[in-house]
Amino acid sequence: MADSVEMQDIRGLDIDKAVKGFALIEYIFKNDCTISATTADHVRWYQETSADLTATAPSVVANVSPLSIFPTLEPTWTRNTSYIKKYAAECFISMEDMKSADIDVVARTLLRLTRAVVKQVDTDIWNVMTESQTPSNINTFATTAIGGDQWDAASGQDPIKDLLHAKKLIADNGYNPEGASLYLSTTDYRSLVTWLISTKGSSIPQFASDKVKSGTVMQILGLNVKVSTNVTADYAAVVIPQVACTWKSHTPTTSRAIEEAGIGTKFRVWELGIAILTDPKAVCLITDTQT
Repeated sequence: MADSVEMQDIRGLDIDKAVKGFALIEYIFKNDCTISATTADHVRWYQETSADLTATAPSVVANVSPLSIFPTLEPTWTRNTSYIKKYAAECFISMEDMKSADIDVVARTLLRLTRAVVKQVDTDIWNVMTESQTPSNINTFATTAIGGDQWDAASGQDPIKDLLHAKKLIADNGYNPEGASLYLSTTDYRSLVTWLISTKGSSIPQFASDKVKSGTVMQILGLNVKVSTNVTADYAAVVIPQVACTWKSHTPTTSRAIEEAGIGTKFRVWELGIAILTDPKAVCLITDTQT
């Protein structure tokens, strides 16, 4: 049967479209993941050892003599299993509030529900990328060991040296860090820009015009700077997008309106998926960025 304007499934489609559009803008880390679909409740995946291969027998790769046995090179992988997570939130709005409230309670509720789900998804992706800030496989170093001091110190800091070192560590493991994402907290973004302008006399960095679609606020040293409140305080990270992390999507960001006639409407937003760190050496975690 054809749908009229006021029928519930039409409204549901409008609501879902609005939620998906808002989520697309709010995701910072997920937008830098390779997205692949899954229908299973768990994902078996393999993390390849990133170190360069060395010969086991004979002991050299170069200067192999004629008619001799080729050296043996053996890549290795670590098998992992990750289980799908469900992210969900809901809110009930009375019929009276929907019809007579001074503010658009439906739009505001959808926005806040979506943000709650998106924030948790992105927080989990950040923690996967950075190994929950307790690194064992990713590259890492402290600002005080390379650039002199924390980025918000009164003097003695050198964020440029820190960023160049992060790129070096990634490049040393065979990855190209050019065009990588630099994830900063709001505090570290302020510190970096303040240092560039006040200490080094640089001009004010131009705000990136593609912020809405990519999350990039400026570029520095070939890195796309992206700012998020989900970045843990006292940390920053350089990550190669679409290489380091994969988001296994079971159910994308979805919403529904469930009407209870004469009472009101329940709004739900949910998503199912899991982040997996396939290439840990494509990540460098910078620690001790704040005093």
